[in-house]
Amino acid sequence: MTSSAVTTVTTEPRRGTGFLPRAEFQHLIDLLGEDGRTVIGPTVADGAIVYGEVRAVSDLPVGMGAEQSPGRYRLVDHHDERYFAYAVGPTSWKRFVFPPTLDLAESHRDEHGHVSFGPVHHEIPKLAFLGVRACELAALGIEDRVLLGGPYTDEDFRKRREHALIVAVQCAEPGGTCFCTSMGTGPGVRGGHDVLLVELADGFLVSSGSEEGAGIVARLGLSAATEDQLVEGSDQLVAARDRIGDPVATAGLHDRLLAKLDSPRWAEIADRCLACTNCTAVCPTCFCTSVSQRSDLDGRTAVTERRWDFCFTKGFSAVALGGNFRPRVQDRYRQWLTHKFATWIDQFGTSGCVGCGRCITWCPVGIDVREELNLIAPPPVLGTEAQVAAHAPRTSVFHVDAVRPETHDTVTLALSTPDGMDWSRLHGEFVMVSVPAIGSIPISISRRLPTGMELTVRAVGPASTFVTGLERGAEVGLSAPLGHGWPVEAAHDHDVVIVGGGMGFPPLRPIVDEILAHRASFGEVHIYHGARTPSDLLYKEELAAWASRGDLDVGVTVDRADTTWLGRVGVVTQLFDHARWDGSKAIAFVCGPERMIQATVSTLAARGITQDRIFISMERHMECGVGLCGHCQVGPFFVCKDGPVFSLAQLGDVFGREGI
Repeated sequence: MTSSAVTTVTTEPRRGTGFLPRAEFQHLIDLLGEDGRTVIGPTVADGAIVYGEVRAVSDLPVGMGAEQSPGRYRLVDHHDERYFAYAVGPTSWKRFVFPPTLDLAESHRDEHGHVSFGPVHHEIPKLAFLGVRACELAALGIEDRVLLGGPYTDEDFRKRREHALIVAVQCAEPGGTCFCTSMGTGPGVRGGHDVLLVELADGFLVSSGSEEGAGIVARLGLSAATEDQLVEGSDQLVAARDRIGDPVATAGLHDRLLAKLDSPRWAEIADRCLACTNCTAVCPTCFCTSVSQRSDLDGRTAVTERRWDFCFTKGFSAVALGGNFRPRVQDRYRQWLTHKFATWIDQFGTSGCVGCGRCITWCPVGIDVREELNLIAPPPVLGTEAQVAAHAPRTSVFHVDAVRPETHDTVTLALSTPDGMDWSRLHGEFVMVSVPAIGSIPISISRRLPTGMELTVRAVGPASTFVTGLERGAEVGLSAPLGHGWPVEAAHDHDVVIVGGGMGFPPLRPIVDEILAHRASFGEVHIYHGARTPSDLLYKEELAAWASRGDLDVGVTVDRADTTWLGRVGVVTQLFDHARWDGSKAIAFVCGPERMIQATVSTLAARGITQDRIFISMERHMECGVGLCGHCQVGPFFVCKDGPVFSLAQLGDVFGREGI
């Protein structure tokens, strides 16, 4: 190692670094406690080094370390007096700033049917994190970027971060699964701490990284560190870096990984992967969540609870009307790995991995992410060119003004709100409908009204069944409007083709309303609607009225006829067979089951409609509505935030790819 290389890993500027003898370490713990903080640091429990409350030096893992390899973790006794001679264990600091479960909101329904919604306020403890490594500081920085640096701020996370003081420890004992060097996150501490400790044979180098940290260091009354002590600390860091090496080729990994979505290696991994969620549970950066409600016995008071969720669970990507967009383990593993190392960068400007190695150590079958990355997306051969959240939006109380049955299991609700919100430009957006003690569901807006909107809802689960049973005068909570709708303005001076299958037709209805309100601004208009049976057809009277106008081409078909049906039978694309229109002049809007959309866009493309003029509305499992919970991710996109309406050109080869 050259002298210049040693300089690059020096822990801190030499000026201001003090020395704390090992026998006086209790003084630091006591100072943190005197400030009213609970000290959280490494302790030994259940055969592992985990983070818990530390009141005395004896609570620390004195002389203990851990041997780690893929699928293996064992405590070892070093027979010395060091406190921090171990690599990270199964717990991370995330659980203290982003708890595994958290009550978010309360809702109430009184005896008169009036409902109310409000946040749950928590007492935030003052904590001092003792023993935070460089990779873990990087993980906290990533969480800051996700939960504080985006368009939506998680207020509970913000408060917990503000109340936490960080005492970092320079890593001198990396584990066998560490790869922080490849991710650029360690082993040297670069910032994000209040106090930095470097453990030596007989004590600690101590320096500050913040004004509050400087005050703590000053109160310790330390003598200045000697030149030999500073060199010892630097040498430890150099040795740790050399032990880790550079096991993952990260240059160009984003593009290499996304180019391998069809790699056969995904299936090979799935043969071993148990989808047990261990890797995501121990990850210090995974932030996907789900929400549920618990209520009292009469259902009048409910609490909305957020809990960690994981993209490996089978129900994570299930949708209300049936089906699962990632049914196979290989689909879920691919989603996790490509999000961590590729689409996370598109979303937040940084990788979602810090190289701590927890996912490797705690995988029960020993899947090594370092190995998989190099096998799935190997670096280019030398000499060749390289390939180039959660607080939901505000919930407002809406009133049910009218209820109109559409079919045996589907109703249209007319909703209004007294808060003066502007609904003048709603075309394809959706809302989150909330009912105390029942839950929240995403519903597309089927018509805008001067003081609100219409929602067409089919009863398919507990929440939607409850909503379809609401009566005039009832109240519900809505977070609205969310997402991006249909670009109706782009269709001005063009022919328009509207294709809706089943419950995919209600989101298209506002387009028809807009066209009828400004009919002269559009060319030929073709409206096609398909349903399973005649009894499942929606808006029958409106369809008949549109067809009778003479300036709209309206086609209707069903998959299965009954004795009363005299119309077309077959899939909706069969309605195109005898239609005479020139696709080169048309813009298409399509919504329905995904396989129906795939068949429709193929037919539209054959008619000459290019991908930039075909817009679809995608269905995914949506919970948060702001692109943080992770359920609705499709490649680099989040349907709730970036959609639900996309052009085919925008989606590219993500659309129609199995398991994405």
